[in-house]
Amino acid sequence: MSTARTALETEEHQALRAAVAALGKRYGRDYMTTVIREGNHTDELWAEAAKLGYLGVNLPEEYGGGGGGMAELSIVLEELGAVGSPLLMMIVSPAICGTVIARFGTEEQKQTWLPGLADGSLTMAFGITEPDAGSNSHRITTTARRDGDDWLLTGRKVFVSGVDIADATLIVGRTEDARSGKLKPCLFIVPRDAPGFGRNQIDMELHAPEKQFELVLDDVRLPADALVGDEDAGLLQLFAGLNPERIMTAAFGIGMGRFALGKAVEYARTRQVWKAPIGSHQAIAHPLATAHIDLELSRLMMQKAARLYDEGDDIGAGEAANMAKYAAGEACVKAVDQAVHTLGGNGLTREYGLASLITASRVARIAPVSREMILNYVSHQSLGLPKSY
Repeated sequence: MSTARTALETEEHQALRAAVAALGKRYGRDYMTTVIREGNHTDELWAEAAKLGYLGVNLPEEYGGGGGGMAELSIVLEELGAVGSPLLMMIVSPAICGTVIARFGTEEQKQTWLPGLADGSLTMAFGITEPDAGSNSHRITTTARRDGDDWLLTGRKVFVSGVDIADATLIVGRTEDARSGKLKPCLFIVPRDAPGFGRNQIDMELHAPEKQFELVLDDVRLPADALVGDEDAGLLQLFAGLNPERIMTAAFGIGMGRFALGKAVEYARTRQVWKAPIGSHQAIAHPLATAHIDLELSRLMMQKAARLYDEGDDIGAGEAANMAKYAAGEACVKAVDQAVHTLGGNGLTREYGLASLITASRVARIAPVSREMILNYVSHQSLGLPKSY
């Protein structure tokens, strides 16, 4: 299945794609399904990707990273996804947490975390969603209050990925502004073994190596240096992490969609029921062609978002990242659906590895922000329409 990428990507990016694809093919979908079935984690693939420098490709060179950006990191995740072995924690650990610490952390925080995030020896989870807040960051109730030189953090989070394997979690809380009395968002690094930091695994229908957790923070005592960045610049710092999250979720969706489409195209080429392969029938061929077009268009917007972000245009990147995430989510779901439909009953067997993607593909539509909230964002920010809320 040909893909037209060469005109828009540098030789270095093309080489990175090829190298990551080669790594991914040594693992593939069978590796991922085995890991999931046995209740394990993708430790082998994570370690090898880290050793080759792929996990930290976006982090600063002076802290052991590759010195690249979202453009490079999104290539890594997309290509691993395209062979059926995406690493979800790449979205969280190097993309969100690594970026926030690299941009806003103290020198001590950078020295403590970035080398480990870059070489894969440390991982960090990200906790923002709350039971009663959903996508409304202004309703976050997790609060941090000062107690001498320390912070006391109290609240709840839900749908936090990989807390069981993460060395710490970057928690979005709120502190009280001394001048206005209003609560403002702030980011705190919470070690996994901090007293009062509890976790409960959420029983999900979604089958993935990365588990989902509810977190309970009961007066978790943190030192002053657990705060990341400036206490008065919370929103700026928060969105510095959320834009990479959207770009990487787009990469996740595009990779998954490419994997499903590839399986369907291979099957349609060879499956023969009457006189010709089923792929010669337009009722099969045209929906697959449409899925391919939608995935390619999604990648273009993802590349635009990554470039804007890497160039420091946070506002422009915000719009493009949301659009890329929306487009990729839609393209992914449609590609998976059409792939399963193309294979018929075979699409629901374990042998072909597509059935589990029916549930997994919905993640790209729902998380980290729903398509409806993205449409709200575009309505308000891009089109200037009034808010309904």
